[in-house]
Amino acid sequence: MLRWFKTSDVDALADVVVAELTERVPVNALRKEGARADKRFSRMTEVISDQVRAFGRDKRPNIYQRARLGNRVKWTLKDVGYPDPFVDAFVTELVTLVTVATKARK
Repeated sequence: MLRWFKTSDVDALADVVVAELTERVPVNALRKEGARADKRFSRMTEVISDQVRAFGRDKRPNIYQRARLGNRVKWTLKDVGYPDPFVDAFVTELVTLVTVATKARK
């Protein structure tokens, strides 16, 4: 039962995802570059997608842990200054990826 509330792995993944995003697509570049930022974002998405899928398959986070992942990433990105529509779309995709990977059969 206590494993249900264990979030250290989820918190570590959230930190990695945010670090990867802020390094590859800084908030200033996202606002200024437009289409060029989209290309950088799509390359970065592939890297993060692989990490998130592997995490979902290996750790199989429950609904509470997936919600914490989304919430932690969302508020960190907002605090850094990313636009709300971007943050919402990114977090939705992130939580969907980890959920699909968690539910997939081994």
